[in-house]
Amino acid sequence: MPMKKDKKVAVASIKNPSTFYDKFNNWFVKNDPKVFYTLIGACLFLSFISFNARISEAHDDALYLEAGWRYVNEFPKYFYTQNAPLYPLFLGLLVKIIGFKLMVFKLFSVVFNLAGFILFYKALKNRIPAIIFVPVVIFHATNHLIIYYASMTFTESFYFFLQGLTFYYALKIIDTVNEQGVQLRPQLKLWILFGLSMFLISTAKSSAIVIIPAALLFFALYKNWKAAGYTLGAYLIFKIPYELLVKVVWNGQNQFKGQSKILLQKDPYNAAAGNEDLAGFIQRFVDNCDLYIGKRFYQLLGWRDELKVLETPEYGMVAFITIVIALIGFWLVVKQKNKPLIFLALFTGAQALLSFIILQARWDQPRIILVCMPVILILIFYVLFYFTNKPGIGQTIYVVIATLVIGSVLISSLKRGFTNLPIVQKNLKGDKYYGYTPDWQNFLKCSQWCADSLPKETLVASRKAPMSFVYGKGKKFFPIYSVIKKDSLTQQSNPDSAMAFFQKNKVTHIMLGSLRADPTNPSAGIINTVHNIFAPIANSPKYKDKIRLVHVEGDYEQTYLYELSY
Repeated sequence: MPMKKDKKVAVASIKNPSTFYDKFNNWFVKNDPKVFYTLIGACLFLSFISFNARISEAHDDALYLEAGWRYVNEFPKYFYTQNAPLYPLFLGLLVKIIGFKLMVFKLFSVVFNLAGFILFYKALKNRIPAIIFVPVVIFHATNHLIIYYASMTFTESFYFFLQGLTFYYALKIIDTVNEQGVQLRPQLKLWILFGLSMFLISTAKSSAIVIIPAALLFFALYKNWKAAGYTLGAYLIFKIPYELLVKVVWNGQNQFKGQSKILLQKDPYNAAAGNEDLAGFIQRFVDNCDLYIGKRFYQLLGWRDELKVLETPEYGMVAFITIVIALIGFWLVVKQKNKPLIFLALFTGAQALLSFIILQARWDQPRIILVCMPVILILIFYVLFYFTNKPGIGQTIYVVIATLVIGSVLISSLKRGFTNLPIVQKNLKGDKYYGYTPDWQNFLKCSQWCADSLPKETLVASRKAPMSFVYGKGKKFFPIYSVIKKDSLTQQSNPDSAMAFFQKNKVTHIMLGSLRADPTNPSAGIINTVHNIFAPIANSPKYKDKIRLVHVEGDYEQTYLYELSY
């Protein structure tokens, strides 16, 4: 049985336009191709001037690269479980076909980002008023952080592509069901593509698993149980063979296995602190709302200084007001029966909700909210549009707000891009360390020294092992993310236990970097995780003959390499 048809908005010119919104709609209908190709050009131009030929200090991009390499070189013993495995699997395929070529991987991110924008544009065009659509697609095409990820090997560009793909086929399904009802044979290809897109996005980002309950809930709201059943079936025809393949090839590994234990902890780097209770998860949600909606949301709009955002307190009231406006927007699209927006809002809201509950607030990364930004902006603009959709000063106020959003986003992206140009020019000419601060230069140069100067069988402990792997030409490093064998009194490692741990894991060397705790302030201290492990060993008379300084990199903010003997 077909769902009741909903009206598409702004599919044609409005006769006798009486308001600015009507005139803007007519302008967009006439100039849609020009807008589309102009934004593609802007996206490519910003991607070029903002291109980053290096690895991020955040190190997650290096983590994915190392995982892709390990899929090829340690198959079938290795399966990536630190988060969703699809992107590392894709990188592994590239490694298998073309070898480990960093610039090629980055160019794929540019392509994914552009494809994600195109799919988003095609999926949403003519479904929302042009006065809402245009500012949002400008944000999508030109936002400085989206552009930043377009040349990095984080998952975001890959994810934006899959999110655009999912939106595209989800809305096609909604249109088809509205017009024809649910018919298996004539709609089989479309249902399969919808199921494939849901499977891919949920395997690319763990929080995107909410696409399944969101889609089921959407059809359940309209009591279209047949469509809900087809949705689940379309997903399972890909999910079940995938799980069987993982079970047979990788002994039943699971993308949630490596994350669940850490996410349940109060402190992701200290299991001894215990697991979170109900009150703790509620506090997490509140803290993350403040962080991502009160702070990061406005940073991504260019309204908060990205260099000072870490110093700036979150604004709980700003977060609360923003969430309320977005919820009003959701209520309005429900009231107006805009089914495509209802679906997108359900998915985006569920993804943000899950992320805010399960992620510890200390991670505070803008990319958590970034993937939700386009739909949240649509809901917020929808509220402003609804209450100003009549002649008067309200439309002027809307235009001012939209212009401020577009202007700040463009200024932020252009400023960042032109600042980056001299850096990327030197990187592409061969200076791969240019653009890093001295602490990182010394750390990465020491990683390369290990690859060039140590025997292949050596294993070096590193605070940022994936980055050491990339700059160490594929040499395997032993990761140190927290203080091991911690003594409850000293908060440092027990020297005997630490040495036994290193011996058990066949660690031959340990690298001590001077990585800044505050990247902008070299006098604010260093990340001392490895130092808190090594210092008790070095200070113990028992081990003074068991450690030997092998190499020092740099003249200041140095990195030290020690050899361990047992």
